[in-house]
Amino acid sequence: MTQNENLRKQGTSTLIKPMLIGAGIAFFVIAYFLIGAGKGNPAWPAYWQVKPLLMVPVAGAMGGAFYHLLGNLRAMGGWKAVLGTVIGILGYVFILWIGTVLGLNGTMWD
Repeated sequence: MTQNENLRKQGTSTLIKPMLIGAGIAFFVIAYFLIGAGKGNPAWPAYWQVKPLLMVPVAGAMGGAFYHLLGNLRAMGGWKAVLGTVIGILGYVFILWIGTVLGLNGTMWD
């Protein structure tokens, strides 16, 4: 066996793509909730929608990065791939939930 046969192939995908996908999903989720909210409470600031529209996609991007970082586990195949996918999706949903709570804090989350 030569040294090259013992080496694993490194992934060539970049981190930017899963982060953009995660941020896009998060943007559409929070936009759905904000459109359903209407004008909101008159006691809230005039541009109360800006905070969640910025914070939730950032959290979604972090969730996408978390999912990407589990790529080596998913590449192992078998039950490890299933475990990596499940942990990645649950981690993304958890990070998205935390970002939604932080984004809507003081307005819709009270």
